[in-house]
Amino acid sequence: MHQHHKIAVGFMAFMAITSCSKYKALDFNVDKPESIALQEDIDAYPALKSYINRVAQPGFKLGVALGLQEYLDKGVMYRLANRNFDEVVIGYDMKHGAVVQADGSLNLVKVKSLLQSAGEAGMQVYGHTLMWHANQNASYLNGLLSPLLVTSPAYQNDLNLAALKDKTFTGWSLANPGAGISIAEGEGMGTGNKAIKLVSKGGSSSAADLQLVTPQVGVNKLHKYEVVMYIKSDAAGEGRVSFEGLNNNTPSIDWTKSGTPSPTFTTGISWKEIRFTIDDFSAGNIKLHFDLGYKAGVTYYIDVNNLYIYDTQGAPVVNNLVANGDFESGGGWGGWGGSSTRGVTADGMGVGNKGKAFYVTNPTKGANYWDVQTSYDFAAPLANGETYELSFWVKGTADGVIRPELQSANYSSNGYGQVAVTTAWKQVTVATTATAADRTRLIFSYGEFAGTVYIDDVVLKNSKATGGSTTIVEKTATEKKAILTAALDKWMDGMVGAGKTAVKAWDVVNEPMDDGNPYELKTGIGRPVIAADEFFWQDYLGKDYAVTAFKMARQYGNPGDIHFINDYNLEYSLDKCRGLIAYVNYIESKGGKVDGIGTQMHITTTTSKENIAEMFKLLAATGKLIKVSELDLGVGVKTTEATAEHYKAQAEMYKYVIDKYFELIPAKQRYGITIWSPLDSRAGSFWRPGEPIGLWTEGYVRKLSYAAVAKALEANAK
Repeated sequence: MHQHHKIAVGFMAFMAITSCSKYKALDFNVDKPESIALQEDIDAYPALKSYINRVAQPGFKLGVALGLQEYLDKGVMYRLANRNFDEVVIGYDMKHGAVVQADGSLNLVKVKSLLQSAGEAGMQVYGHTLMWHANQNASYLNGLLSPLLVTSPAYQNDLNLAALKDKTFTGWSLANPGAGISIAEGEGMGTGNKAIKLVSKGGSSSAADLQLVTPQVGVNKLHKYEVVMYIKSDAAGEGRVSFEGLNNNTPSIDWTKSGTPSPTFTTGISWKEIRFTIDDFSAGNIKLHFDLGYKAGVTYYIDVNNLYIYDTQGAPVVNNLVANGDFESGGGWGGWGGSSTRGVTADGMGVGNKGKAFYVTNPTKGANYWDVQTSYDFAAPLANGETYELSFWVKGTADGVIRPELQSANYSSNGYGQVAVTTAWKQVTVATTATAADRTRLIFSYGEFAGTVYIDDVVLKNSKATGGSTTIVEKTATEKKAILTAALDKWMDGMVGAGKTAVKAWDVVNEPMDDGNPYELKTGIGRPVIAADEFFWQDYLGKDYAVTAFKMARQYGNPGDIHFINDYNLEYSLDKCRGLIAYVNYIESKGGKVDGIGTQMHITTTTSKENIAEMFKLLAATGKLIKVSELDLGVGVKTTEATAEHYKAQAEMYKYVIDKYFELIPAKQRYGITIWSPLDSRAGSFWRPGEPIGLWTEGYVRKLSYAAVAKALEANAK
């Protein structure tokens, strides 16, 4: 029991003061204004964590939520946190959206600095949060699921595919057919296209145990040729392409442009591009061997339509009038208008999360669509009377429209019309006819769009040109699940691994339950609006998404780490509380281990006390560790309107919540309580803007709520 400032009547005296009963501190010989006396009494309280009885409550942690940079700056908030709390929770900077970069890599520099600083200060760090639908790098994740875009080379195919398309295999050698080589209808990329189906035998173990050999292909020995194929398999597979007619017929090759040559490539359930060049010719003719016998019992598919051998120095079939339309060389287009900006993105931000894209940011809509524009100048004017097809991929940070057009120096033009932009990549193909002989540039107008537009893979060609066709290959549900499981594994390995020596407790899954259907998981399906940083893992991984997450967290962390599931409004909707408990039981029935349940408790002074008590009873009955994970408490009005009565009610509710937690949650199940907003919220804040929700004012002055929390902790320190 703490003795401080001779406060004989303790906390109830504070309540009386706020109810207009004049309070005179016993140690003073002269009267002071009530507000000053009250503040002096509150300021005399020791630090909050000093009230915790470490013998009776050895595992209890009093936590606080902060911004990562706030802590690293080592200013007032750093000192306030270290003095009053056991554990710090970082509100955003340890989440997927903050750490995962455009290319899928993890930037953990600041996280590691936080862990080091906290460790030096003796402060524990709570891991928040590993799997959530919000604060995700949704752009990266959606990019992983985007269709595979296959554009056939703009050159004549020197490999004759006729015998594959008519299924005769005339001129092809099936000397080592394994368990069978055939043409499978509808198994190629895109809708209804053919694939070569190759099945290895049960005892297959070497390259030539399953082999298909092409007809002879004539080559110019002085030129470079490119080989292109797309392959997948029903299980993990391995293969190579060997040759007849090279000086080295079994070369190591950088099959997927990873930067590292290897003797073989691997295959899986998704289509993989194999693309490489050859010029080591020993003769004027070559043959290719597709060697797929390395693994037993695997079925392979090679797409027929996009199997290519072509002379890279030959005459192109189609000429893209937009050089560097994929923006990979780093050169963007010029532009103008308002306060707009433009440039080329970092690698990994192009369509399909590959390569680069061109972007234009227009902060606000203009009065006219031409107020913001970009321009690409052609090498020569377009032909009058010819029709020109324009195709490109586009997405934006919001929905809107842009307008491409072919323009002359006098600003006359042939427009392609409005093009709708959405927040997901989509391919646009439009056409217009040049009606003048001086159309010299391609213009895009963004004046009707507010936000950032991304454009990639721009192709402008005469409609009479052939070749260069694009196949769009949608990923299957099975592929998407496998891709996201791998992405989740990479995230868990990196994030949990980085915190392994310092973080001993994690929110593994956050906010899984639906508000309207509290016994069901949240879903993005059917939502009219999905935020740019929202990604619903459960829509792709299914109900077991949390099972997978808990298993991975255990795999990459420490055996004794404490793993929580966390949700909000459990005191508002008791059915949601029951639904969360039911989901915990499901997770554990599938082999996951859930150590604790967090209840966020973003509440107000009018929240039902009966519901709060019932929620704690329901949670206690699970036998799990229980954490009040994000406690903050509004008074129903903004700070500028709050009265003494509001602050009194707030203090009483803070004390009620803590008292009930200690009363209804058994000691062995008490993980702790985290104050989500130690300060009152600023007017411009994202979180509960302008509300007096904390234990301190914005100016770091202790409030009556501070005294209430102190007294509640003191009263329950046994």
